[in-house]
Amino acid sequence: MSKKNMGSNFDDFLAEEAMLEEATATAVKRVIAWQIEQEMKAQKMTKTALAAKMRTSRAALNRLLDASDTSLTLTTLASAAAALGKHVKIELAA
Repeated sequence: MSKKNMGSNFDDFLAEEAMLEEATATAVKRVIAWQIEQEMKAQKMTKTALAAKMRTSRAALNRLLDASDTSLTLTTLASAAAALGKHVKIELAA
């Protein structure tokens, strides 16, 4: 067995394989989609109602809620947050 990755963490492995950014983007999108869905449930808001409040199509909302679709724009995210009475907080971390 190769000792090349012994003692390293999974992020190091993903970085070595040039997959870290994609994995991070997917993980972040899953969290965002989950948070929006949870807030929709808490407010008893349907997809149709949220799409109407966002002034967008239900198909666009479905893309926002699709955990595997990482092509999320900040405009769409901010629109969804505002429609739910929330705001977006984004920060860079070390």
